[in-house]
Amino acid sequence: MAHGSSIAKRVVFYVAIIVVWQGIFMAKVLPEVLFPSPLQVIDTLVHTASTGELPFAVGTSLWRLFAGFALSVVGGVLIGLYMARYKTVYETLGSLVLGLQSIPSIAWVPVGFIWFGLSDAGILFVIVIGTIFSMAMSTYSAIRNIPPIYIRAARNMGAKGVSLLANVVFPAALPHLVSGMRHAWGFAWRALLNAEVLFSFLGLGFMLSVGRELFSMAQVISVMIVIMVIGLAIDLLIFSKIEKTVETKWGLR
Repeated sequence: MAHGSSIAKRVVFYVAIIVVWQGIFMAKVLPEVLFPSPLQVIDTLVHTASTGELPFAVGTSLWRLFAGFALSVVGGVLIGLYMARYKTVYETLGSLVLGLQSIPSIAWVPVGFIWFGLSDAGILFVIVIGTIFSMAMSTYSAIRNIPPIYIRAARNMGAKGVSLLANVVFPAALPHLVSGMRHAWGFAWRALLNAEVLFSFLGLGFMLSVGRELFSMAQVISVMIVIMVIGLAIDLLIFSKIEKTVETKWGLR
């Protein structure tokens, strides 16, 4: 019942936004070319979907996103693990990771372009470099927050090396790791779009760039809506469910 009420509130909220949007359009506060109506945006969505342009862009962006995110998670977990395991690594590499984490992904786009040219490799580089340091710091924090008694107890029982990591460290750190992955996913999304807009090389970011060049605000808004819907869907269907499952299993909710 509560879930149904929540859905109803969201439906009313989004319908209200569309009504206000249409009202502003009809009031002609801005020229039509700068502020299209909801119907014009829907027409653009339907047109780009029917020509295959939108599905191809979605597919291209998603494979880049998942590939770059997977590489970032693997690399970030390894870096974070070493920083948590060895104090010297944290005191040296950790400061560099913190500094690199503060660099916006858009700043890496020229580097990716110069090193890899106009290619998927350049875009993947921007996604990975814009995400991996956030994942590394999340992993470090997750492992450092494990109660020391867990580690001591496991070692007293003979666990060490890979066995200690697989059976104690990662299970204990998993709730924080999942939150870190959810956070890193947002970084990966932003890095992807920054790269695609500036590289102008296929994908949803490329469609945004084309909309800007054609001065088609309807296309720009329609692509932004698609990006938002994909982001919400992935968070709802994947990360939210994983996080709830882990928290329930670990007795955190």
